[in-house]
Amino acid sequence: MTQHGALSRAVFAVVVLVSLAVLFAPASDVPGAPPGVDKLVHAGLFAALALTGRWAGVGATPLAVLLPAYAVVSELIQGFTPLARTASLADVLADVVGLVLGLLLWSLLARRAPAS
Repeated sequence: MTQHGALSRAVFAVVVLVSLAVLFAPASDVPGAPPGVDKLVHAGLFAALALTGRWAGVGATPLAVLLPAYAVVSELIQGFTPLARTASLADVLADVVGLVLGLLLWSLLARRAPAS
């Protein structure tokens, strides 16, 4: 778990690209879903960003600072640009919950991994 090779960086890059597509798609491209599903998507996306970021060698502190900032900026862009989406504090909170879950999962996995 401590080796941060090309595969881990590539997976993190793909997750970042997926996050850009999900967070900055115009409203017309966002599929309808039952209430609450969007919060699960936000939490899952930010958990994936945190988990793959740690795997790629990004420290927990930079992720804990940068990902909430990314969450806030993405909501501001959604709410105040022609994307025709709505800014939501609840989405930011779901993002932060996902971030925390991703960091906790990484900690659990790192403790269980055998030492190299």
